[in-house]
Amino acid sequence: MKQNILVIGGTGKTGRRVAENLKQSGHNVRIVGRKTNPIFDWENPETYDTALKDMDRAYIVYYPDLAVPGARDAIRKLTEKALKAGLDKVVLLSGKGETEAEACEQIVANSGLNYTLVRASWFNQNFSEGAFLEFVQNGTVALPMPEAEIPFVDADDIANVVSKVLVDDTYNGKTITVTGPQKRTFKEVVGIMAEAIDKHIQFAPISIDEFKEGMRKAGLPDSYVWLFGYLFKEVLGNPENQEVSNDVAEVLGRPAKDFETFAKETAATGIWN
Repeated sequence: MKQNILVIGGTGKTGRRVAENLKQSGHNVRIVGRKTNPIFDWENPETYDTALKDMDRAYIVYYPDLAVPGARDAIRKLTEKALKAGLDKVVLLSGKGETEAEACEQIVANSGLNYTLVRASWFNQNFSEGAFLEFVQNGTVALPMPEAEIPFVDADDIANVVSKVLVDDTYNGKTITVTGPQKRTFKEVVGIMAEAIDKHIQFAPISIDEFKEGMRKAGLPDSYVWLFGYLFKEVLGNPENQEVSNDVAEVLGRPAKDFETFAKETAATGIWN
């Protein structure tokens, strides 16, 4: 059945993949953000109504992260407006092991809407489309928490899971945890990327404070610096966040993509050279 589906953050890592999946499945997709028509701005609730008008379902990605101050109020206002606008269901992208994100999950769960929560581990694409791409290109990946074992998940897998649970009501009220099939340290994934492009890449463990100072010197805003400090200390430092889930395989009927496959596919694009 064709649905009218709103994709908030439809130009981001998962949002654009979800939008493409839904279009290919024949759904009507409305992608919204600060530069779209209609405009959607998380900091301006007056933009929510136009975005939600005539929509059946919505994929919600809060930028930059559900952990930041203001996220709870924004999610509460959005879900209230979504219920009033007659939406049937929403899917929220959340963070695995984030206490603040779980508070936003509860707002969605108590909103009166049908919902599915998708909790994601750290993305593989942080190294190809995000904050760490330049490190790989320059040949030195300097990051804190070298002892953390992370079940990196691929954005394609997240998008495929989201695209399915958005339109499949058997997942209503459920929380899906999406991770990769193995845990990897930063040093291990750097080695995998180096092998994929046949180039030496150094992993340099640093403290969280050193990483945050580097971000400040690069001119990044304080809110962004705070967020990465939080994600490294509170999320990667949480042992529960290092657990591997089988939910991707259960939802999609195939194994989650491993980091080696991601590295080979990305190396073939030439972006790391």
